[in-house]
Amino acid sequence: MGIEENRAVVLEFYRRFGTGDIAGVLELLADDVGYWLGGKPGTSPTSGVTHTKAQMAEIFQRMAERVEGPIRMTVKSTVAEGDKVAVEATSHGQLRNGRVYEQEYHALMTIRNGKIAAVREYLDTEHVLAVWYRR
Repeated sequence: MGIEENRAVVLEFYRRFGTGDIAGVLELLADDVGYWLGGKPGTSPTSGVTHTKAQMAEIFQRMAERVEGPIRMTVKSTVAEGDKVAVEATSHGQLRNGRVYEQEYHALMTIRNGKIAAVREYLDTEHVLAVWYRR
């Protein structure tokens, strides 16, 4: 696949996530994907470790169950080279508990055969803790 096809896969990932299509998001992940979420290990249940596709399915499903409608995603920019696509994005979602999730992301994704094979996602981990985990 070429650079533009790789970029299209990443843009489709964010489009699907932003419409609440979790099954569609998972279709874009390779079966052996390694999905690393930023932060130091132990600072939150998901931070600083590489997750499998099954683990990401659980994380995405838990998120979807706790928000009013889908988390809207906005891709601000992308840079693609070879099999890698870097993306800067933001999100906005209203949780059922009244909290608002407004996140900023930078992710580096590796594309293999039209699927996302690896992700390194950087985000504000303090905001994750404040919105999703604190009572």
